[in-house]
Parts: sequence; structure tokens; C-alpha cells
Amino acid sequence: MRLRQLVDKLRSATTSTPSVVAAPSQAATSAGTAVVATATATVGGVSKTILTDTSGKTLYYRTPDTATNAGCTGGCAGAWPPLGVPSGTPTGSTPIPGPLAVINSGNGPQVTYNDHPLYRFGSTPPGDTSGNGVGGIWFVATPGLT
Repeated sequence: MRLRQLVDKLRSATTSTPSVVAAPSQAATSAGTAVVATATATVGGVSKTILTDTSGKTLYYRTPDTATNAGCTGGCAGAWPPLGVPSGTPTGSTPIPGPLAVINSGNGPQVTYNDHPLYRFGSTPPGDTSGNGVGGIWFVATPGLT
């Protein structure tokens, strides 16, 4: 029951209009620091290679976002923490086919993969993919994301 309450709370946070801007994540600390890795996880009952932050937490993308606009800010970003980088160009700790870049979003500098701003799902543990499909707009980021 507790997980259901958390999912409902996070779903409502994705539709709220925030008034506070969240600070960027401290996942990377310098130019060229690896901020994205890959791992194998079960997504929708299928084993897939997924993108993670360097601590192994699953990375997600939000379908309404664009290459230049990360729409999840404020309260939403509290539920879906953005993958931030203080400066420089993000890198992958393992080879991935698409480019990593940074946009200046309402969250500060935010990492993108193939033009998709990247986020985590609450405080879920490494490898957890329970945010996949939340609200019909949040999906696990994979190396094949286009």
C-alpha cells in the first residue's frame, strides 16, 4: 500500500505547476566527469540495457520535454530529480551510441541524451525501474532512445 501512495503522490507532482526551482543534482563535479552509465534491468518484464547515473539509479525521460525545454521543475523535480551537471560536457562511463549534452533548464544545467532531458525517480534504489510508464509520460531511458 505504501508504494501505491508514493506512486500516486509522484503522479500528482508531475502535473502541478511549481513555484520553486530545484537545484541541480551533484552527480557530476567537473568538466568531462562521467555522469551516465549503463546497466541491465528488467523493464516491463523484459531484460534491457538501460541508462543509469554513476550510482546505478535508473534514468528516465519525459515525453512532453523537448531538446531545449525540460518541463519538470519545482515540485515535479522534487519527485523526479533531474540529472544535473555543474559545468562542462557530460560523458558516459561506458560507450553509448547517442550524444550527451547539457541544456539550461528551470533546474539549472541538465544532462540530455539524444535531446531528451534525463531524470531519476524519487529515491528509488539502483536498478529500480518502477517509474516506467508513470502518468503515461515517464519512461526508462535506454541507449537506443531517439
